Amino acid sequence: MEWKIRDLLIENQVIVAPMAGVTNLAYRVILKEFGTGLIYTEMISDKGLLYENHKTQDMIQVLETEKPIALQLFGNDINAMKDAAIFIDKNSNADIIDINMGCPVNKVTKAGSGSKLMTTPELAYTIVKTIVEAVEKPVTVKIRSGWDHKSINAVEYAKLMESAGASAIAVHGRTRSDMYTGEANLDIIKAVKEAVSIPVIGNGDIRSPEDAKYMLDYTKCDAIMVGRALLGNPFLIKQIKDYLETGTYEKEISTDLRKEFLLNHMNKLVELKGEHIATLEMRSHAAWYIKGLPGSSRIKSQVVSANSTEEVRKIIEDYFNKISLNN
Repeated sequence: MEWKIRDLLIENQVIVAPMAGVTNLAYRVILKEFGTGLIYTEMISDKGLLYENHKTQDMIQVLETEKPIALQLFGNDINAMKDAAIFIDKNSNADIIDINMGCPVNKVTKAGSGSKLMTTPELAYTIVKTIVEAVEKPVTVKIRSGWDHKSINAVEYAKLMESAGASAIAVHGRTRSDMYTGEANLDIIKAVKEAVSIPVIGNGDIRSPEDAKYMLDYTKCDAIMVGRALLGNPFLIKQIKDYLETGTYEKEISTDLRKEFLLNHMNKLVELKGEHIATLEMRSHAAWYIKGLPGSSRIKSQVVSANSTEEVRKIIEDYFNKISLNN
């Protein structure tokens, strides 16, 4: 089902969450092939952009084939965030600037950024309002249900973000103190949807097409955001999209398809980051792609110690060839 963030038309309700070290250009291109409606980049530091960190500036590179796409910015200094947003507005052809107010990791929150901003709503309001007034692109916000279970404030916070000019809000149904444990609270997402008039994207615990449909039906949110379940599993995008559109989906992913996209992912990482970084990152990605397949734990240990992408390729090809022979 089509929907909009301000004037931006989004073709379906399946959204890819921002994930550090995962939703870089290499994987975003693959995820787009499976039909995602909107992709969020991994977090981008305001200071990194302003201090002309080339690695950070490379992260705002967007291909036309990826669009529509949201660049996610993090920080907590009003002027730095505004200047970084202006830089993105002028130098990137991304469609949306998203403000990270949900990241729970210590190195982000201890600096007052990410989900720590949920403890300073006035500051968060000023950041969003200042950015909205300074840029042309739609500005969106990603939050959690609150800092901890004693301070769940997602509804009031979402209303504040709307009044600051945010064009949409994504809500992860966990608190910061939960990190990624327990279960996402869908009632909070539902309450946010009922409290604001801007689009609401539900996030948390979507591991299957059935999970996605349940969240949409229960919370009435405008779209769902998939995160960790996509690690090594880009196929889930198409499964969810098919299920929402037709009520059915292909449940079995062939080993040939897994192998094809694993190696394709590695090739794209080499192009993007070079041989050394691609090798390091594929140690994780390859393990995610083969998770649950016969003998995958043994292969995972081999991949983790690989010293080149060619070595990774040989391990993976040998592994999938053996699987094919045994089927």
